Amino acid sequence: MIIGVLALQGDTREHLHAVADCDAIGRPVRRPEELDSVDALIIPGGESTTMSKLAIEFGMLDPIRKRIAGGMPVYGSCAGMIMLARELLDARADQVPFGGIDMTVRRNAFGRQVDSFEGTVDIEDIDGGPFSAVFIRAPWVESVGDGVRVLGRVNDGPAAGRIVAVRQQHLLATAFHPELTGDLRVHRYFVEMAREAGQTTEG
Repeated sequence: MIIGVLALQGDTREHLHAVADCDAIGRPVRRPEELDSVDALIIPGGESTTMSKLAIEFGMLDPIRKRIAGGMPVYGSCAGMIMLARELLDARADQVPFGGIDMTVRRNAFGRQVDSFEGTVDIEDIDGGPFSAVFIRAPWVESVGDGVRVLGRVNDGPAAGRIVAVRQQHLLATAFHPELTGDLRVHRYFVEMAREAGQTTEG
């Protein structure tokens, strides 16, 4: 199982390490031909407007959209969640997401960099108790369509109840950064999603 990590901008290295720790092969992806060689893709945290601009400049926007439409498993964390949204609030007019998940996401919903914090999140489908989730200029999900499962909400604090983890078929997104905590459960969950998708394709 080869998991690509979009390496245009953001915390690519941390996701590559997490993928390797989940017994999968991680590869940075910057070009369309590199995208062709992976079974699944992680879109990391970073700066979503910059990521959007670079995706267009590197010719990655349409290829990623086509792979998403074709059923490639994709996981987006923080900025990656923004890039997987169908609709964005508080985004720049020139920001173009990949889309795929029928959700409306508010950028920087938790505030500026100085407002970054850690909170606990219980995620449906993943055992082991709540996550200690790191939110850095993080988004949250304002609303979801009928085909989207809400997997997690913030447990406490002023943002209690806000949606921060969702899944729609082969697509997964979290507002927080599991790659920064050493907790591999989200990555293991995604790798298993990718393996199941691969088995379905082979079958």
